[in-house]
Amino acid sequence: MIPDMALDTTDGIEPAALAADAWVRPEWDRAALLTIDTQLDFIEGGVSPIPGTAAVLPAIAGLAAAFRAAGRPIVHVVRLYDGPDVDLVRRTLVDGGAPIARPGSAGSQPAPQILPDGAPRLDPDALLGGAFQPLGPGEWAMWKPRWGAFHRTGLEDFLRELGVSTVVVAGCNFPNCPRAAILGASERDFRVVAAADAISGVDGRHLEEAARIGALHAPAQAIVAAVAGSPHPVST
Repeated sequence: MIPDMALDTTDGIEPAALAADAWVRPEWDRAALLTIDTQLDFIEGGVSPIPGTAAVLPAIAGLAAAFRAAGRPIVHVVRLYDGPDVDLVRRTLVDGGAPIARPGSAGSQPAPQILPDGAPRLDPDALLGGAFQPLGPGEWAMWKPRWGAFHRTGLEDFLRELGVSTVVVAGCNFPNCPRAAILGASERDFRVVAAADAISGVDGRHLEEAARIGALHAPAQAIVAAVAGSPHPVST
């Protein structure tokens, strides 16, 4: 268990009680890591940079390394913008030719720091067809058509088949896709942990709101310790 979650106590949410609740407490031996939209186009220097994403890459990479070492699943969730299947708010931009996360482009690839050695390039045809592309042992990429990783994807069934009960969310730009992944996981009865210092665009209010649906949060170092089986994860 991760102790002392820094959650707001408004509306009766008590940090210790929520962290100890048997229904939301992480089950680390059944945990999977979801990295969200951590692609080159969205990192500083890319064509559509999200401020702060480069800064959290080391924490995301550390989480990925820990999950690999523990033999726990990792799913790299990506965006690919092509054709009509694009968020309404971005269709004008994409239709105008903006080269954002175009299938097969260099910028659509996940940041190499978070991938296993020897990982292949993304296969856009397979991903757009709904496949989970293997990137290494116990590690895959998948495409999502909108904000949420569970929306119109096979992610829930895929995780259930792996025996996953708990998802750790890290990646790019909390107000959009990580937030949607947390909500989607929660409403499908997964236990959820937000890696607070491994998500760009996150602030305390976001974490407080996530807590109201039972999503815990902790720094990457505490999650690494928990996944490794430490009886005393680093306190938040």
